[in-house]
Amino acid sequence: MKAIVCKTWGLPDTLAVEDLDDVIPGPGQIAIDIRAAGVNFPDVLIIQNKYQVKPELPFTPGSELAGVVRAVGEGVTQFKAGDQVIAFTGQGAFAQQIAVPAQAVMPMPPGMDFDTAAAITLTYGTSHHAVVDRAQLKAGETMLVLGAAGGVGLAAIEIGKALGARVIAAASSDEKLAVCKEHGADATINYTTQDLREAVKAATGGKGPDVIYDPVGGIYAEPAFRSIGWRGRYLVVGFANGEIPKLPLNLSLLKGASLVGVFWGEFARREPKANLAAMRELMGWLAAGKIKPHISGRYALADTPKALNDMAARKVTGKVVIQPQK
Repeated sequence: MKAIVCKTWGLPDTLAVEDLDDVIPGPGQIAIDIRAAGVNFPDVLIIQNKYQVKPELPFTPGSELAGVVRAVGEGVTQFKAGDQVIAFTGQGAFAQQIAVPAQAVMPMPPGMDFDTAAAITLTYGTSHHAVVDRAQLKAGETMLVLGAAGGVGLAAIEIGKALGARVIAAASSDEKLAVCKEHGADATINYTTQDLREAVKAATGGKGPDVIYDPVGGIYAEPAFRSIGWRGRYLVVGFANGEIPKLPLNLSLLKGASLVGVFWGEFARREPKANLAAMRELMGWLAAGKIKPHISGRYALADTPKALNDMAARKVTGKVVIQPQK
């Protein structure tokens, strides 16, 4: 089978496609023929050794996938060969095959396509944990989403609307904001052409948002936090800008506001039952049409470096997927 291999820390162009042995599941494992693998911003960071999780070299990147069970290991009774499944794993998804622990696998809902199945775990899992669990967003509240046209941003918009909140989307171009509107945003802000603080003030009638969802960091974090409403919750989701901001903590005092960290991967590891309940709620929303992953690009396995470069250059709206069998 073929797989993308990272042998040295570096940019996406250092990755290579290699022929590896077919996988054989060990006890408690499931071997999967991968039909689609979701691409996420952490994939860009992890190959450069810039992410919280630091795998040993060499390794195959990619953390979420959908495919067909090819074989099960000793002790696995809940799945069988031929089942269509979704899996979240720390690495190994940018390949034609993978062996993963059975507890990392869930059945694909009937009628779902592989690309959609591969695009839902990390982005929607992160945003559900952030918006529902960490922020406790309520119907009638207002949420500002920065970097709103990215995978987690669009997921946050849809989840906010599913909860009955008003959602303001902020992104870097009118084209990206048009996608945000298609996914339910009530108002939009182009922060390359508008003053963010003034635009937020106008969009909230001077009250400020109850929740700010920030997967970007960088120069927009402080003006956004200065705009937050009383008892607001500022979600620290990530730093796609590449710069970790330094926020004046007196702002938290003055607004009675909270800085709330969001680390979905650790949440899923420490609280698997709560994460499973969240995924079940997401699948219900998907079936009801309340959420729908926006897949803007599909790449063959050999084009994985291009997919990661496009992600790093912020050319991606929503999600892109790798189709390893092509």
